[in-house]
Parts: sequence; structure tokens; C-alpha cells
Amino acid sequence: MTNYEIFYQLHYQQEPLLLGNAWNAYSAQLFEKSGYKAIGTSSAAVAISLGFEDGEKISFEDLFFFVKKIIASVSIPLSVDMETGYGDSVDAVISNIEKLYHAGVVGINIEDSALVNGKQQMLPVDIFSKKLRAIKNHLTTNNMKIFINARTDAFLLKLASGIEITTERIKAYENAGGDGIFVPFIVDQDSIKKITALTSLPINVLSTPGLPSFDRLTELGVHRISMGSSLFKSVYSHAETLIKNISRRKTFSPLF
Repeated sequence: MTNYEIFYQLHYQQEPLLLGNAWNAYSAQLFEKSGYKAIGTSSAAVAISLGFEDGEKISFEDLFFFVKKIIASVSIPLSVDMETGYGDSVDAVISNIEKLYHAGVVGINIEDSALVNGKQQMLPVDIFSKKLRAIKNHLTTNNMKIFINARTDAFLLKLASGIEITTERIKAYENAGGDGIFVPFIVDQDSIKKITALTSLPINVLSTPGLPSFDRLTELGVHRISMGSSLFKSVYSHAETLIKNISRRKTFSPLF
């Protein structure tokens, strides 16, 4: 069985796929060593580790460097958070996806919001659906198997009509060829239950305060749970505390 086949099947098992989000080869190795079945990159964690903010502030080449190092260091499937695709055109995005595919990547996240005049906004549903369809058609035509996780950001952006917008977009993205739907920052159990009932595609949720337990998410119909940048931020928050304590106490004892 190929890594793509393994990754695809992990979305249709009884328990949700718990995706470990890595930011370098070592963090990826820790996930594999701890028994995780698949890994995703965290766009925010990768960017911050390079001294940048999230939001495609790094180049695709920078991202690709991390991806190749991670693939070379683990044997489990890797999905890549592409944000909006790191390209000014659909053709450029497809070219980036091809590079990821040939490197051994089995899945991508691609999102329907972008910075417009300095503000994060949702792209028109027809525009993003057209983009998804072009990507899917290209992959199918060229027999490239990559799991397309379409991210929709109404809850992330805290829009008042979040459930209605998400409902419309889930249906559109399923029709456009998405393999899964990612709804970050949704935590309300009734809302989660509503969106999982809308589609046969696996619904992906994100680590965030207030998210129900994994057992409850299973009952609500969720099939994929992502850490995002939560672990990365927790690790470096702890590191910051250690660094300050070493300086204050004038000893390395806080490390041991």
C-alpha cells in the first residue's frame, strides 16, 4: 500500500485521524516515534521558525526545503499546508503542487481566504471552486494522487453567518473535487454536527481552546483533527520561560 493510500484510508477509519503538525525534521521524527500515523506541516510554525509571520511571508522554495527534509527523515505520510498555494496564478499553484507530489507529499491544505488590501478576506466561492476544480482536473489527468483538503475560513474570521457560509462552501468544494473539508476554529458542538451531516467527505477540525474531546468529536462525525501551530507555540512558550529563568537565576538548573 502506498503512503497516499494509507493517508486516504486514515480519513475513513472509526476514530478520527490525529494529525501531528511538524515544523522541521526532528519534530516530524518525534511524531513518528510516538506512534502518529501521519504528519502535516504547520504553515505558521514553519514561517515563525524562519523569523516571519504566517500568511505566505516565506517563499515556496523555503517551504519546499522543509518539506524535503521532513520526507527524508520519516516514513509516514506527509501533507503540506500550502495556504493559498504560494502562486499568483492557478498554473503557478499547480506547478508547486507537482513539485510536492514528486517529492513524496500525499496531501495538501489549500484555503479560501487571503490577504486583500492588508485584510484577511474570504475569496468568492465561485473563484475558489474554479481553482479547486482546475487543481483536481490536472491531478486526475496526470494520475497524480494527492489528497486535497479544502480549508474554509468563515469560523476563523469570526463571520456572523459562519454556519451558513460554511454550508454553502462545503457543498461547492465537494462538487469541485475536494477530498476533505477543513473548518478551523469551529468549536460549537451543534455546528460541528451540522457540517459533518452535510457531506460524505471527511471533516477536519483544528486544535483550539474549547474544542470538544476526541471521543466527542468522533461522536459528532469528525474524521480528522489537526494540531496546527498549537504544539509549536506551546514548546516555544516553555523555551522562553526557561531562557528567562536561566538569566534570572544565573544557573542552568532550570534545564535539568
